[in-house]
Amino acid sequence: MNSILRYLKFVKPYRWQIIVTILIGIIKFAIPLIIPMLIKYVVDDIIGNRGLTDHEKIQKLFLIMGAMVVVFIVLRPPIEYYRQYFAQWTSSKILYDIRNTLYSHIQKLSFKYYANARAGEIISRVINDVEQTKTFVVSGLMNFWLDIATIFIAIFIMFSMNVSLTIVSILLFPLYAISVRYFFGNLRKFTRIRSQALAEVQSYLHERVQGMSVIKSFAIEEYEQTQFDRVNKNFLEKALQHTSWNAKSFSVVNTITDIAPLLVIGYSSYLVIQHSLTLGTMVAFFAYIDKLYDPLRRLVNSSTTVTQSFASMDRVFEFMDEKYDIVDSPDAKECVYVAGDVSFENVFFSYGEKENMVLEDLTLHVKRGETIAFVGMSGGGKSTIVSLIPRFYDVTKGRIILDGVDIRQFKVQTLRDKIGVVFQDNILFSESVKENILLGKPGASDEEVFQAAKAANAHDFISNLSEGYDTKVGERGIKLSGGQKQRIAIARVFLKNPPILILDEATSALDLESEHLIQEALEELAKDRTTFIVAHRLSTITHANRIVLIEHGQIVEVGTHEELMAKQGNYYNLFQIQQLERKKKPKQNHNCFGFYNS
Repeated sequence: MNSILRYLKFVKPYRWQIIVTILIGIIKFAIPLIIPMLIKYVVDDIIGNRGLTDHEKIQKLFLIMGAMVVVFIVLRPPIEYYRQYFAQWTSSKILYDIRNTLYSHIQKLSFKYYANARAGEIISRVINDVEQTKTFVVSGLMNFWLDIATIFIAIFIMFSMNVSLTIVSILLFPLYAISVRYFFGNLRKFTRIRSQALAEVQSYLHERVQGMSVIKSFAIEEYEQTQFDRVNKNFLEKALQHTSWNAKSFSVVNTITDIAPLLVIGYSSYLVIQHSLTLGTMVAFFAYIDKLYDPLRRLVNSSTTVTQSFASMDRVFEFMDEKYDIVDSPDAKECVYVAGDVSFENVFFSYGEKENMVLEDLTLHVKRGETIAFVGMSGGGKSTIVSLIPRFYDVTKGRIILDGVDIRQFKVQTLRDKIGVVFQDNILFSESVKENILLGKPGASDEEVFQAAKAANAHDFISNLSEGYDTKVGERGIKLSGGQKQRIAIARVFLKNPPILILDEATSALDLESEHLIQEALEELAKDRTTFIVAHRLSTITHANRIVLIEHGQIVEVGTHEELMAKQGNYYNLFQIQQLERKKKPKQNHNCFGFYNS
């Protein structure tokens, strides 16, 4: 019920459109209710009227049929059109608003949430589950009331014709209501379980399609087929469970709606034999039974889909209720100007309440315009440190100060607007090269884009692409090499031109030529701005103003490259090991079997 009330908040802005649609629909459904009355009139007042000549009967017949032609051919089609159009327009607008709200919600969720969530599950809720809720608008808020109105109009007309026969016609209504309540009350639970199983199939497919290169490279197609069969079979079981209960519901409810006409046939025939009912009234009642029980059957049919929409609503709002880890404080202010002075003051950080501290009592002051490099073994906490600056995560204890202000006092979006980040694996969207660069500054001119690409050493290779800057790069930039993707990522940071720069393993895993070009671009990018570098290869950060060695979440050594080498501590040892590995590394050539020959 809570989900329905929350859903109605999205419906509220369109309440007048819904009311108009229902009113038009009542007219549309009321028109066919004329037909049984027409049958009664033709049978009793025309055909069975012995006071009229055959000529007069034909005259009356043509007159009444002419009126019916006007009603059904001239009036009814536009009424049907506008009812369908307004119903679909309104429901589509409501779904549009819900998806917009969900997308805004998706963008506010933190890195911590996405570290534990599956992309396919999220997509399933935004696409499939939201689409399923459309049934609630069309069937639950519109057609439901139209069917109810049709039933009441039919009962009113039937009462005006014969009270006792009408009572017999609706005698099974209470049994119908009890059956619907029992069966369809439990159907919501099975529908929700089925939806979750379907989301798991979609999530599995999403991951495997993205990782198809891994499946093919390890030749594990048969294994993966078995794994998919397991997920798919789980959905099959839940779907059949849902189908079984749904079938039971229909068999019981439809049996009740089929018995009622038999009662009417028997009782009305008895009244005609007893001369208590005209033949025309009996025939009209047969027609009204259909008009009475057809809406009931539609309600049963729509109950399945409406129940599905309720289960989908639950899943949509369950996702919408995911808490934000990073939120603006009530008195948060705009981050307008940034000089670039950054201080870590007794910073502790853990990814979860029950997890160990990744950073412990870290204190560091970075002056405006300094280049600071974080080095150390993998898992030491280097990337965690730089992810705290743009508030991808919040510190567990302590604080980070930017120009004398705790970064939590700034609005998150305005803070991140002053920070440029280049990751090791930068994501490119499937649009054009130009559109990917424009992410750094939407609305920038073509000349600004070109200048940013030139500064990133990317202009030449972009110009040689099949369509230049308009070339589509494919999903995650699959059509480009690692070095090319990295230079486009650097170009969009050039375009953004932020006062603070974060380079997180930006040159690792690249060939020497790409690394050289990218290193040049990064050094140009780092000029006159506070820069934080996370690096694996120490040879790439010897130019830094200070190098900070991190081990087990703590600062072990700080100094320039020369100072740390002279100290001959942990940094010195790490540097010597890397230099030795480079000298010993043989020239490698692959043979046809994929082994190395030296």
